Amino acid sequence: MAMSQAEAIKPLKEKIDPGILKVALILVFGAIASQLDSTMVNVAINTLALDLHSTVSAIQWVITGYVLAMGLAVPVSGWAIQRFGGKNVYMFSLWVFLISSLLCSLAWNPGSLIGFRLIQGIGAGLLVPTMQNVLVQSAGGSSLGRLIAIISIPALLGPILGPVIGGLIMDNMSWRWIFYVNIPIMLIALWLSWKHIPKDESSPNKPGLDVIGLLLLSPAFAVLIYGISEVSAQGGLSSAGVLIPLAAGLVLLAAYIVYALRLRSSPLLDLQLFRSRNFLASNVTLFLSGMVMNGVLLLLPLYYEQVRGESVLMTGLLLIPQGVGMLITRSWIGGLADRIGSRNIVLVSLVVTLAASIPFAFAGTDTNHFLLGAAQLLRGAALNGILIPIMVSAYEGLHKEQIPHASISTRIFQTIGGAFGSAVLATVIGQQLTGGTGSSLTSLAHAYQVAFWWSVGFAAVAILPALFLSNRKK
Repeated sequence: MAMSQAEAIKPLKEKIDPGILKVALILVFGAIASQLDSTMVNVAINTLALDLHSTVSAIQWVITGYVLAMGLAVPVSGWAIQRFGGKNVYMFSLWVFLISSLLCSLAWNPGSLIGFRLIQGIGAGLLVPTMQNVLVQSAGGSSLGRLIAIISIPALLGPILGPVIGGLIMDNMSWRWIFYVNIPIMLIALWLSWKHIPKDESSPNKPGLDVIGLLLLSPAFAVLIYGISEVSAQGGLSSAGVLIPLAAGLVLLAAYIVYALRLRSSPLLDLQLFRSRNFLASNVTLFLSGMVMNGVLLLLPLYYEQVRGESVLMTGLLLIPQGVGMLITRSWIGGLADRIGSRNIVLVSLVVTLAASIPFAFAGTDTNHFLLGAAQLLRGAALNGILIPIMVSAYEGLHKEQIPHASISTRIFQTIGGAFGSAVLATVIGQQLTGGTGSSLTSLAHAYQVAFWWSVGFAAVAILPALFLSNRKK
């Protein structure tokens, strides 16, 4: 009996099917440019404002417009996948990103750059959920943890390499190279996808586009992200510039929920999935983990630049330990999630993330870089244990036709959580400086310490929904 159990478990430890692994690596390569692009543009804002004779507040729409367009596109991906097939939608998103990158590199004024970035955001909005969908359907549920660990690579490399590459470009070349570098990556990705990703079957029902659902859910997602992104700029939640978009987003979201639950045909996002306690817990935990991860991704570079006076390039190098930690545990965590389930991994990882964030809550103007680097390494190693098992848990037990809906949902919850976490922490820093005693380095360091304590609190709160995750062995 013991031998038969061992034999049953053994296949889980074998190598991933080579064909599936090849598809995963191709999908990863295609998504790298969109992840690098976001972080590289972030470090180029001041240069863009000077070169295009604009203001930082106006050029900020290069980032905001991209995020809004991405938000509008994400809900469409599920319908498009069912209608046209995952491979076709994935290649279409690559074409959109390629053409828009070329247009961005040729921009002649702020308006043209913002307009082309809107198109680029649409490509990115379709790209990530479609990538998840193609992989999960190709895998058929086997080795899902290790495969999700592979497709999480672009999300890891973006924050690590983006600031470094962006800093090098800003120091040595024109800002247009931020967009030039996307072109060869997209061309290679298109050729690889056309040649090697198997053509999947689109839904035999050929569902029509849920136009009413699209007009409710896509603007709801986009407006919520915009309202959240304005929190720090407006100094809190009490401003009309924040309250109006947030209220509009919530009203649209509520209207979609009522509409989708009463709809007999296929809605844009199937809310029946949330009847599963595990799926609901996965998405709530994903929202809070987005706050944990993205919030600190905002704080760390600002701490090094503003409190420690580091250059953009040196800041990028100082952030490498967190990325190294994430790369070290990525494969191991993926395999572990396949074997023992999600809940215990996520709970332990949240506790480790919480502990590894505490040194930054005490970091001042001269805290040892090696200590902070070690804390980053540990924190990065633990972050994989949050994201990968939650994604595995979210897809657990789903039918093939439900996978596009799950890809949309996980993308929405993670994006909104990340935006909300960043906005809250930026607001905390602003309020600390406003209520403090001037703009000395000591008061600035204290503001960041308070913000890091908030990030510790985010990790603590995320433990609650994680208790309801499935711990079923795969």
